[in-house]
Amino acid sequence: MRFKLWRRRLTISAPRVSVRSAMPWPLRWAMVAIVLGFCAAIGLWAFELGKDLAGVDGSRAEELAQVRTEVQALQRQLATLKDERDKAQTIANTSATLLTAEKAVQERLLQQNRQLDTENQGLKESLAFFEKLIPRSAAETLSIRGLQADAGNGRTLKWQLLVILPVKNAPEFKGRIELVFAGTLAGKPWEAALPEGPLPLQFKQYGRVDGVFELPPQVVLKSVTARVLDTSGVRATQTLKL
Repeated sequence: MRFKLWRRRLTISAPRVSVRSAMPWPLRWAMVAIVLGFCAAIGLWAFELGKDLAGVDGSRAEELAQVRTEVQALQRQLATLKDERDKAQTIANTSATLLTAEKAVQERLLQQNRQLDTENQGLKESLAFFEKLIPRSAAETLSIRGLQADAGNGRTLKWQLLVILPVKNAPEFKGRIELVFAGTLAGKPWEAALPEGPLPLQFKQYGRVDGVFELPPQVVLKSVTARVLDTSGVRATQTLKL
């Protein structure tokens, strides 16, 4: 009999059994409320702790807002300063360009000034040369004036002269000019003419002639003689002693 009762309890034909808690529902809801309140307290405590750890509170938020405003103001000021810097850089670049152009103009003016000084010196020399050639008398006929010769420190002799025909409305003169160089070579008399021979000469009232002559080595030049010739013979002669 006992075995049958025990087997009946173990099979599906055994009677159903329901397990109910002995704790009443109000108490059970009170426990749930206590647990939820405890969890909320823990969450609130964690949130406040996080704020404290991060340093974020009401005053900190105001400070951050103020700092953010100052940062924006500084950014605007920085942008303004950049614009002013760019304008100043543009002005500086323009000034540098103008300064470079001004220096170039000054250098060009200095070069022109030096060139004018050189030309002025040449005009002064020409004026002095022509002043020597002013005829002493209006009745003079064709003559050679201002015969000059300068060898400097080398062996190249530079010479020049002016032939004048002081006659108003004089016809054109056509002739030749001959130069003879005289001196000594190794203690003996030496004389030579232009290698190309007499030079053609053609003018109305005056004619300027110049050229160079290479002196042979060891020659000591003593004089230079210039002669103007035409079909009738020698028209004028001048000798320059050195």
